[in-house]
Amino acid sequence: MKGGLNGPPFLLAAHLVGEYGATFPMPLAERLTELVEPSLEAMGYALVRLHLSGRTRPTLQVMAERRDGRPMSIDDCTAISRSLSALLDVEDPIPDSYTLEVTSPGLDRPLVRPEDFDRFVGAQAQLETRRPLDGRKRFRGRLLGRDGLGGVRVVAAEGEVTIPLAEVARARLVPDPATIAAALRRHHPH
Repeated sequence: MKGGLNGPPFLLAAHLVGEYGATFPMPLAERLTELVEPSLEAMGYALVRLHLSGRTRPTLQVMAERRDGRPMSIDDCTAISRSLSALLDVEDPIPDSYTLEVTSPGLDRPLVRPEDFDRFVGAQAQLETRRPLDGRKRFRGRLLGRDGLGGVRVVAAEGEVTIPLAEVARARLVPDPATIAAALRRHHPH
């Protein structure tokens, strides 16, 4: 399984994680990735994350970004939704009815691939670990990238910390005023 820009999204590493801790077996995660990813790539997009939630009427969230680095638009999400809807209707990988939701990563994008921690060096991020490290599970600070030994380095309020990548349960960017201003300039260059 290839996944994302350079590697598999974390949520697909063992299971698709659903609401209330419900998990979906890896074959479903693999099958969805095998269906969705090539279609996105052919359209000029990259898969950021797949997320299946809900029990009564599940929602399959497909988070994608443009491969050319330009911001996602509603038209991009609409095109992806139409293409994936047709594909998933034919292939029918989810046995029950579900809702397809296509989203862009946004300024508070999740960091799901190891490469993301290098791609966003210098950005503010929030990481949550699976187990407490030095008595805490939440870390917030500026990303310094991976250390080459399986860890991600962050400058937090108390100094630099290295968090084993295998212990990262969730991670996302935390937009600061400079990031927001830059995004506004990209969307409205006048």
